[in-house]
Amino acid sequence: MSLSNERLEILQKFEQLIDYKYKNISLLDLALTHSSYANEHRDKGVKDNERLEFLGDAILDLIVSEYLFNKYPESQEGDLSKFRASIVCEESLGKTGKKMNLGDYILLGHGEELGGGKERESILADALEAVTGAMLLDSSYEDVKKFITKMLIEPIKNTAAIKLYKDYKTILQVESQKLHDVAISYEVVNEVGPDHDKEFTVELKQNGQAFGRGVGRTKRDAEQMAAHQALINHYHYKQ
Repeated sequence: MSLSNERLEILQKFEQLIDYKYKNISLLDLALTHSSYANEHRDKGVKDNERLEFLGDAILDLIVSEYLFNKYPESQEGDLSKFRASIVCEESLGKTGKKMNLGDYILLGHGEELGGGKERESILADALEAVTGAMLLDSSYEDVKKFITKMLIEPIKNTAAIKLYKDYKTILQVESQKLHDVAISYEVVNEVGPDHDKEFTVELKQNGQAFGRGVGRTKRDAEQMAAHQALINHYHYKQ
């Protein structure tokens, strides 16, 4: 199905917005076609963006996972998973879509459009995933990585986890990286109690100097408390 001049012009404006020109602009058109529109135009062979959304969702997870893995080498798998979830969740993707005015470029069914679909976070999030999937098919992983870093990771990378989780180790990691050449380490300095009911004391050091101390039933909890103390005492953290 060929694109009208009007639709082509709209898609080209979107390409300018994201600073990427599709070799196959029909992929972009498909990525911005909601199922409600496709359902109203099945007789014309119109397809929706759900398969591209599936692909884009996987690519987003991979790119954000790679970024977090490299940026936070001391963070555990559970903490990284929470941070990733806060970046690629529907709310985060939807807000990014709103900032881009993504709804202006999406083809929606008549009822969906009247119902405010162009502002609905779920629709915007799905479309952003589909655009990502379409870009991968059209170009390369590196091009998609640049797009996601610019549009999604850079604007929220220092706030997403802080807003959604009280993960003091990650918050401290973020705050300390605003400085240069800061090395943070955690050391168990005391253990008391039987194996089934131990209490750990952990000392946090920044560039070799004691910066905080925490106590917990697990080493991980004690590390979190040490990071919390360091944030309060040295980074004026008030949350």
